[in-house]
Amino acid sequence: MALPSLLPTYTPYGFPLVAGEADRVFDDQGNEYLDFYGGHCVASTGHCHPAVTTAIAAQARKLIFYSAAAQLPVRNLAAARLVEFAGAGMASVFFCNSGAEANESALKIALKLTGRKQLAAFQGAFHGRSLLALSVTDAPGLRKDYQDFLAPTRFLPFADPAALAAADFSQVAAVIVEPIQSMAGVKTANAQWFAQLREKCSAAGALLIFDEVQTGIGRLGAPFAAQLYGVAPDMITCAKGMASGVPMGGVLMDAAVAAALGPGDLGSTFGGGPLACAALLATLQVIEDEKLMPQAARLGTQIRNGLQGGMVQKVRGEGLLLGLNAGPNAKALKAHLLQDRILVGGSDDPQVLRLMPPLNVREESVNRLLTSIAAFRAAGIAA
Repeated sequence: MALPSLLPTYTPYGFPLVAGEADRVFDDQGNEYLDFYGGHCVASTGHCHPAVTTAIAAQARKLIFYSAAAQLPVRNLAAARLVEFAGAGMASVFFCNSGAEANESALKIALKLTGRKQLAAFQGAFHGRSLLALSVTDAPGLRKDYQDFLAPTRFLPFADPAALAAADFSQVAAVIVEPIQSMAGVKTANAQWFAQLREKCSAAGALLIFDEVQTGIGRLGAPFAAQLYGVAPDMITCAKGMASGVPMGGVLMDAAVAAALGPGDLGSTFGGGPLACAALLATLQVIEDEKLMPQAARLGTQIRNGLQGGMVQKVRGEGLLLGLNAGPNAKALKAHLLQDRILVGGSDDPQVLRLMPPLNVREESVNRLLTSIAAFRAAGIAA
């Protein structure tokens, strides 16, 4: 039997995508799809934003790549700009290539600086598939073949003040948390719980890592969830929408963490490459110039309000990271939206669909989404 050249690790859409523009993508027959999935929360400034593509092309004509063995002005500028954008007490950034690599690096930093051997995370967490990231990912199906290689990790109930109060972090190197658990079905916690988590970590000498791979870069209506919830973690990991689709990840860290690291403690050949840095700079500029953070907050509220009293039982999340709890009709609703050429995401909760559109999604596209969901209900389509 002939095997496909490309290993089939996912079940793709039934049509190839060949082009994208703003909040739309196009198949090889010219059909247009509204992208409320964003390539899994990646297309922060939409598809092929002119400012981003121009910046990438201009950089490609000058220097496509050189490693960290050389000083690159574009890398230095990108680091300074991201640190400024992040706020929340961040002082330095280590550039890498993905969310998993960012989380792996942050966890390594915590293990090194504390000398401890245990980690803590939360039930429902997803932090990546590399070994340390998988150690703190609550996915038995992904973990089962690698148990002997995973770091000792305690999983606590998410957003549970009593469980957090009872936890002992005295031997824990780091507590890693997604401010919104996206894959788990867009589960949220309140600012008081995050403040309790910060206080608990500080008292025990455990480093607090915010995994903002999906919640960062303006998606919640603030640069990062750390600002939204008023908490200063020791490290923030980011990726996904950082460079509008050019692979990029990063570990932002406060001054105390950064000062404790030296040459050779971290490394990544392709991390902070010129093309990615140019795309990051353009992405942050677009978010600022087009006021996409307040727009994300406004359109998130519009979607939430537009679904009240309908077949969606509850809308979870913040800004433009939303989970639609459609109960037993979620699968049928997703199929209906796809038939209507609207792309949305699923989750580990079969009753919850996820919306992660570009931050510059058009209001008319939001209205079309709401109309399509209303039509699904009116037609009496059921599971």
